[in-house]
Amino acid sequence: MSAAPPPTSIVVFAKRPRPGFVKTRMTPPLSSRQASDLYAHLLDDVLAATAAFSDEQGLFPVLAVHPPEACGELARRAPTGFRVVAQRGVDLSQRMDWAVREAAAGGARRVLLRGSDSPLLDGAVVREITEALEGSDVAICPDRDGGYNLIGLREPIAGLFDHPMSTRSVLDDTLANAKSLGYSSHVLEPGFDLDTAHDLLLLAAERARRDLKMCHRTLAYLDENRLWEASKKWVAESKTAC
Repeated sequence: MSAAPPPTSIVVFAKRPRPGFVKTRMTPPLSSRQASDLYAHLLDDVLAATAAFSDEQGLFPVLAVHPPEACGELARRAPTGFRVVAQRGVDLSQRMDWAVREAAAGGARRVLLRGSDSPLLDGAVVREITEALEGSDVAICPDRDGGYNLIGLREPIAGLFDHPMSTRSVLDDTLANAKSLGYSSHVLEPGFDLDTAHDLLLLAAERARRDLKMCHRTLAYLDENRLWEASKKWVAESKTAC
């Protein structure tokens, strides 16, 4: 008889690292290949970190893959202990809703969803989210562009994600839906995703302040390919053009 999953599942949403399909807002200054390779290193860091704090906190790690035919490829990147599933749905809203319902149907009492491009999201934030769910139905860690990099739910909430995704109002829309449906929410201090060249400069600033061992693969790739300099130049030129 197989063991039941722990009370909390953490689901990492990931895409196949393919040029032209991931990190497109970083091109330019990065090439499509550089953006894809950067995403692959980000994903490896995120999976390793998620595995570590899943072990520490007794979480059940899941890797949700898009497109579905990439499951085998990404399963080979995942650390031991991850369950790998295909994302289901015609858009991100449906795929997030399905992931929550699928985890809950498997026995999880709480479900956390995280992206694969937030390398500084650490175990302390995950613990804060799970503790917040003791008193709230929804807990969210925002990023700096109006979205969020981690969301936790005590149970599936039909309609929570029924709004446009990848906009600057995603956080507000999700909170508004929760409120209108009669559910309580808790919002943490914001972190940030790596979506643009400007975000790479934020990562550089964080690196100057503290040790970032949890994303050493990402940092090494940026160092080896001198992408800090390209990003800094692009941001400066963009500001001049404005």
